[in-house]
Amino acid sequence: MNAESPYLSDPNSPFPTAAPPAGATRTLTVDLARSPEAVRAAQRLRYAVFAGELGAKLHNWLPGLDHDRLDAFCQHLIVRDGFGQVVGCTRILTADAARRAGGFYSEREFDLTPVLALPGRFMEIGRTCVHPDYRNGATISTLWSGLASFIAGHDVDYLIGCASIPLGENGLSARALYSELAQRHLVPAPLRVQPRRPLPRHDGLAHPVGPLPPLLKAYLRLGASIGGEPCLDPDFNVADVLILLSTRRVERRYARHFLDRES
Repeated sequence: MNAESPYLSDPNSPFPTAAPPAGATRTLTVDLARSPEAVRAAQRLRYAVFAGELGAKLHNWLPGLDHDRLDAFCQHLIVRDGFGQVVGCTRILTADAARRAGGFYSEREFDLTPVLALPGRFMEIGRTCVHPDYRNGATISTLWSGLASFIAGHDVDYLIGCASIPLGENGLSARALYSELAQRHLVPAPLRVQPRRPLPRHDGLAHPVGPLPPLLKAYLRLGASIGGEPCLDPDFNVADVLILLSTRRVERRYARHFLDRES
């Protein structure tokens, strides 16, 4: 936690900070982490969200931090409130960095051969999370604006990443939601990727379609497509779908939040 923050952590909360007191500023800024301390602040927030809130099984050797070997190859985009507290983050892995790291994170879950054959420059985002007291449109827009600047500055053509959906009993919730999304958001057949851990099939068992997770909804509103069948992520107890977004095909009404160039 930032030592200069005027509000302290709730000892009963897994999060590094509690909500700011009445009258505290909600001014938000976004920038790349410029120091090891800033990266650790993002990793603390990730740990609080993924392990503390969602119960993920994280393979960490530093207590209280969510980290893996790819962190050293990533650039970390962080959103701060008016007191400098990190309230949102995502990490960026460029194609050049992915080559040095041995591949993108999403290649652990999917065979990306069809997608990576597309001509153009790729970048992957992942480990995106927001403090629960800041889960609103302003924080997401601030995060996207930072991504927009990075994409424009690095001439990125495609953004990829994994978006999680709830499994439900026997994976039925995930299958129902995927079936619904596939009707409108699936990439063309030649681009479809194969999951390395497919969900178990339960043909003939119906399940109601649940709500879209906010991060997945944000991707789809920007014009992203789903790369194919979901992959089981047992550590996070979710199903992941690959997201593919052409930065030149962002829907016009959301472009001002994302990318300052013609689509």
